[in-house]
Amino acid sequence: MIRRTRHVPQIASSEITPETVWLNRRNLIKAAAAGTMATTLPTLASQTPDLKPLSYVPGECDGCAAEEALTPLEDATSYNNFYEFGTDKSDPAEYAHNMTIDPWSVEVSGLVNKPGKLNLEDVLSGFDLEERVYRFRCVEAWSMVVPWIGFPLADLLQRFEPTADARYVAFKTLYRPKEMRGTRSFTSVIDWPYREGLRLDEAMHPLTLMAVGLYGKTLPNQNGAPLRLVVPWKYGFKSIKSIVSIELTDQQPKTSWQELAAQEYGFFSNVNPEVDHPRWSQRYERRLPSSLFKPNRVPTQLFNGYADQVASLYTGMDLKKYY
Repeated sequence: MIRRTRHVPQIASSEITPETVWLNRRNLIKAAAAGTMATTLPTLASQTPDLKPLSYVPGECDGCAAEEALTPLEDATSYNNFYEFGTDKSDPAEYAHNMTIDPWSVEVSGLVNKPGKLNLEDVLSGFDLEERVYRFRCVEAWSMVVPWIGFPLADLLQRFEPTADARYVAFKTLYRPKEMRGTRSFTSVIDWPYREGLRLDEAMHPLTLMAVGLYGKTLPNQNGAPLRLVVPWKYGFKSIKSIVSIELTDQQPKTSWQELAAQEYGFFSNVNPEVDHPRWSQRYERRLPSSLFKPNRVPTQLFNGYADQVASLYTGMDLKKYY
């Protein structure tokens, strides 16, 4: 079952994916069922036919900007950071098809009472899937608005029963050099596999999503198939892709970008227009699609517009020190 939930405060209807993309989802689902998309998951596709496009309800978003750029499916699936396949934005879409995602399992370990593994089929059949539209803000100052399909990370963690000592959650991405050309590059600066982490209260927050699909279909490989994290109030690199390992710990985990350049990529990485990256401002962002002559520049919001829901997680913290 898929439930539609909004969780998108202050997003105008014009900011949501074009209606033509939403209405075309049935064709995509039919294609998946026919086997024309080899990397899609029929289980998910078969569950989505009754979903309808989100529409604007008068009064629901009073004060929203009347004109916002839309995020077409093509942009969301062709402009990606997934360094395992290369550093150019087009590399993931070009090369990620080499990644094998069947079979797939996720190991949950550490400070839990019931450590173990979940196979992908267990994930798809064992959790109620929801469709949510979230802003997605990259630390590089570009952004999208994406309709995700997934379930709260909290639902998964609770199944394994975190102990009272658990304080953090550490994640690892698949590391398979034969299929991931970027990991074989002599210019690579990341210590593979890619690692990320959250504080436990962040991981358990209702907005934190484990995504298995977008735009009404299963995740393409370049977007982190078959299972990725989505933390909408943080910069995009925190939303780790193609997850194979989740560990609960009492120590703050080491993360790939923080180890590489801690002065540029803090552990928290909350979207904050008042805290600039050392090499560029974070006060504005480029909302895709954009171009040299139409940069589509919009102001960045604190916590990416989700302050009402998540600011309490950081009460008393110096957000410039704990960036």
